[in-house]
Amino acid sequence: MAEASLEGELERLERDADATVRQLASALRDAKKVKAAAASGKLRELRSTLDTSVGLADGAAAAARELRDSWIFDEESHFASGAYAKEVLGLAAEKGVQAFESDDRILSYPVIVSVSPSDTTVAIDKKKERRVRPSVLVGTLQALQTRPPRFKAQAFLDALAAAYDLVVAGKGARPGATVKLTDVYRVLTVMPGARREYGKQELARDLYLLDQSGLTEARDGRRLHLPASALTRGSGVLVTVTRSGQQKVYAGISFGDGGQ
Repeated sequence: MAEASLEGELERLERDADATVRQLASALRDAKKVKAAAASGKLRELRSTLDTSVGLADGAAAAARELRDSWIFDEESHFASGAYAKEVLGLAAEKGVQAFESDDRILSYPVIVSVSPSDTTVAIDKKKERRVRPSVLVGTLQALQTRPPRFKAQAFLDALAAAYDLVVAGKGARPGATVKLTDVYRVLTVMPGARREYGKQELARDLYLLDQSGLTEARDGRRLHLPASALTRGSGVLVTVTRSGQQKVYAGISFGDGGQ
C-alpha cells in the first residue's frame, strides 16, 4: 500500500472543508433570518426559522466534528522519515522546478530549504516558513528561481579575502598560496553559533552565486581564484547544485594579482 502524501491529504481535507463551509454558511443565513424576524416582530416566521436554524446548526456542527476527526495524518513522522522532502522533490520535478536533496536539505537555486520535523515547518535561507503544503512550497521555489538573487557579491568577496589572509598567516604560507576552503570556512564561522547559522552548504551556494556575478576583484585589487585542482578529489570539499542542476564542487581558494 502506497504511503499517503501530505499533498493528497490536504487536498482531500480542503475539499471536505469546503462542504462544511457551505453548511455553516446555511446555518449563518438562517440565524440572520431569526435576527431579522425578531427585529421586525414577524412572529410566525420567527418560529419556523428558529426550528430550521437549529437543524442547520446541528448539521454544521456534526460536519465540523467529522472534518476534525478525519485528519489522522501523522505529519511529524512524514517529516522525520524524509518522506516530506521526497514528496516536495517529486512534485518539483513534475513542475519543472530545479530542486535537489543534499545533506538533508533541499537545494533549489538560489535558496537552501531546511526541513524541521520538530515543528513541521521549513526554513528558506533560515527564514521560517509555515506554509508547507508541497505544491505551495514548490510554487514559492519556482517564483524565487525567476527572480535575481539577493546577494551582496562585493561584501562576500571582501569577507573571503579577509578570512583567506588569516588562514595564510596562520599556516605560514606564502601570499597567494592556495588553501582549503574548509579552513576559510572555519575562520568565517569562528563566533559561537555561527556554524548553525551559516553552514558549509551556504558557503558553497554563495561561492556559486559569486561565480555567477562575474566579480573576482576584491577592494584591495587582488583577484579571487578558485582553482580546480587535486584538492577536489580529497575530503573536505564544498558541494552545491547549479541553476541547471549540475553538481558544483569547490575545494581551494587563493587571492593574488590578475596574472596568477
